Amino acid sequence: MPGSEHFSGDYAVARARFRSAAEAVGATLEAHPIGQRGPQGEDLCIDAAVLGSDRPRRTVVVSSGLHGVEGFVGSAVQHAVLTNQLACPSAIPSDVRVVILHALNPYGFAWVRRVNERNVDLNRNFLRPGERFGGAPDGYAELDGLLNPRRAPRRLSLLKLKAALKIARHGMGALKNSVAGGQYEYPLGLFYGGAEPQKTQEILAAELGRWIGSETTERVYHVDLHSGLGPAGSYKLLVDHPAGAPAVAELSRHFGSDVVQPWEPNQGVAYEITGGLGTWCQEKFPDNGYDVLVAEYGTRPILEVIEGLHHENRAHHWGGGPTDPSTLYAKRLLMEAFAPSDPAWRQTVVPRGEHIVKRALLATTD
Repeated sequence: MPGSEHFSGDYAVARARFRSAAEAVGATLEAHPIGQRGPQGEDLCIDAAVLGSDRPRRTVVVSSGLHGVEGFVGSAVQHAVLTNQLACPSAIPSDVRVVILHALNPYGFAWVRRVNERNVDLNRNFLRPGERFGGAPDGYAELDGLLNPRRAPRRLSLLKLKAALKIARHGMGALKNSVAGGQYEYPLGLFYGGAEPQKTQEILAAELGRWIGSETTERVYHVDLHSGLGPAGSYKLLVDHPAGAPAVAELSRHFGSDVVQPWEPNQGVAYEITGGLGTWCQEKFPDNGYDVLVAEYGTRPILEVIEGLHHENRAHHWGGGPTDPSTLYAKRLLMEAFAPSDPAWRQTVVPRGEHIVKRALLATTD
């Protein structure tokens, strides 16, 4: 099946296709409701498909949709993995388990938002012990009026021009870290990390250990699928280890030194964040060799991505409702920023996602 055919038009269709494909390969399926409804009144759930060993020595996790709208890409990759790779019984080594988590933020996926029902960016919500739900990066307060004006959006926006001037003055690295690192002071703003753990974190805290087989597994490769950073069609695997760390060398050997990007907040496509899923998983499972590889697919230039987030956030909070033309326009901008409709782009990213999962499965045999 060509890569673009794995994409679905909405969350409900994507979920049905995921569950059907998982059943076809004999996966054990679970559904964990988040207590919210989608646009057609449908239940919104985090779905888990588990295949392979009952007592795994190594585990591969593939998760999608932590950032809502990015679930369109992640779900497409997961569907391709299930229908292509895992359809072969010998694809999974005998002592390996595969866990596929569909739509970690089903609300954002269903309503075409990056955040959840409380405007929380879930990849800023996984605070570690000792961290508090408070504060904002240096510079965010200065940018709040630009990023989050309290009025409905207009098609003609000066955001990109004003942001370009900020970049010229301060540099792209400083702007990314000021804007996107995670803030806890502006509940209606971009990159808001929340005031308490959200339902997704509660579900993962309760279930992830059981899913990965934490009593027996010695190594976990967790591929978390994202989009929106980097040149169109390319990808990087962002890891929570500094350059030169032994873990970076090991992951580079398995996945490729050209794509594994260590934690360097002022270099590459990444930026420093607070409350990320990766560090939370590593601290929660210190004895299981847990590594999260954030697979970031490039889509649009960074200012276009920020513009899409800016428009959609304004439309959601101060627009005329779900069917208002300005809201529909903002949703289209957001989709193009994170799940471009270009068939060539879609044909490119799905096979690359399959390749990442294949490399993870091969890594479990070492």
